[in-house]
Amino acid sequence: MYRAWVGTWKPHRPRGPVMAQFTGPGPKYSIPGTTGYLKHDPTKRQAPAYSFSGAKPPVKDGCSPGPCYYVKPSMTKTGKYVAPGYVMSGRPKVTVEVTPGPGDYFLEKSKKHIYKCAPAHSMSFRHNVASVEITPGPGDYTIPRVMGPNTAYTTASPCYSMKWRTKFGLFEEDLYKTPGPAAYQKTELDVYKTRAPKYTMRSHNKPIGDKTVKPGPADYYIGKVTLTKPEAPAISFGIRHSKYTAPLIPDT
Repeated sequence: MYRAWVGTWKPHRPRGPVMAQFTGPGPKYSIPGTTGYLKHDPTKRQAPAYSFSGAKPPVKDGCSPGPCYYVKPSMTKTGKYVAPGYVMSGRPKVTVEVTPGPGDYFLEKSKKHIYKCAPAHSMSFRHNVASVEITPGPGDYTIPRVMGPNTAYTTASPCYSMKWRTKFGLFEEDLYKTPGPAAYQKTELDVYKTRAPKYTMRSHNKPIGDKTVKPGPADYYIGKVTLTKPEAPAISFGIRHSKYTAPLIPDT
């Protein structure tokens, strides 16, 4: 039986089960099946089952190593055996040494070694000038003085030295070594007399407290105060609860 229309909404039958219509666990917990091998009911007897496997790969004809492990025919179980044979190599290269010929000699230059020759003088190039060493001149030497004290090899005449005047033994000599009146600072009157009132001025200090933003007078609504003033009667509206709501079952 269909219910009445509510606005443009027309009552109809749901296409599938609604979870809110079930008060218990419902379809969430299904009973394990009794057929097949996977997820079979452990409380029921399981019938024998046969497993099917895929086709096996074809068997290889040979299982020996590849060409990388080629064994030469000359290798036997006792070692390597090779029949006697001859080896042919290429023709060696003939190296021809280049020697001087008759045209490389000058016979006219050998007459002084075979025949007698007149004496001759040979001329050579000019040699470099020997390095000139820079030696000190007469102006680089200083003759020791012969006047005044501390002479090198002469007798010095008597001389007198002049020194500044000392205060030892004079009337200006300070025998007590005590400070004078100017060495003391002036004593303030506040030390031995009544101190006059005075005021100190400091910088403006900020109040210590919470730095968060506080509400001002404009943030309060006096007309909505109902604790200290009488309030007119009002009606509250609640919400409609669904009858399909599952009951709260605490875990105990």
